[in-house]
Amino acid sequence: MGATTLTTKDNIRQTAEKLFRERGYAAIGMRELAREVGIEAPSIYNHYKSKDDLLREICFDIAEQFFAAFDKAVAGEDKPMKKLRAAIRAHIGVISANIYSSEVFFNEWVFLEEPNLSKFKKMRYEYEMKFRDIIDRGVKKGDFKKLNTKLAAFTIFSALNATYDLYKSSERMNTDEIAEEISNLLLKGLKA
Repeated sequence: MGATTLTTKDNIRQTAEKLFRERGYAAIGMRELAREVGIEAPSIYNHYKSKDDLLREICFDIAEQFFAAFDKAVAGEDKPMKKLRAAIRAHIGVISANIYSSEVFFNEWVFLEEPNLSKFKKMRYEYEMKFRDIIDRGVKKGDFKKLNTKLAAFTIFSALNATYDLYKSSERMNTDEIAEEISNLLLKGLKA
C-alpha cells in the first residue's frame, strides 16, 4: 500500500498545526505558513480566507470530535460511574488520535476572532455540562460523594487535557493504559 498524498489544503492545515504548536498562533504569519508549505503566499487564500479561518477549522473540528466521541461512548450506559469512565476514555481517545491538533485546540483557541470565539466558548461550556450532568446524577444517586460538580469537572478536564504531553514523553504508554490509569485515579476521588 502506497503513502497517502496530502491535498494542498491538508498540507496547509498540518503545517499550521505544527507551527502553531511549536511557536504559537500569534507568532506565525500567512506568508511564513505558505513558505513552509512550499506555495506562494497568495495561493494559501485559495484554501483559507484567513489565519483565523484556519484556527477555527482546527478548533471546531476537534470540538466536534469530542462531542461525537462522548455521545457514542455514553450511549446505553445508565450508571454514572460507567458513563463517566466511558466519557473519560472517549475524551482521551480524541486527544490520542489528534495529538498535534489537540495541542493547538487547548492552547491557541483564545486567539479565535468573533463570532468564532463566542461560538467556541459556548461549545466548551456545553461539553463541560455533559460531564457535570453525569457527576450531578451520580451525586444524586449516591454513587458519588457530595461535591461541587463544577470543581469536579474542572479537575477532570485539567487532567485529561494535559494527556497530549504523555504521548510526547519517552515513556511509551498506549491510549488504553492512559485512559485506564486516569479513570481509576479520578473516579476513586468521586466514589461515595
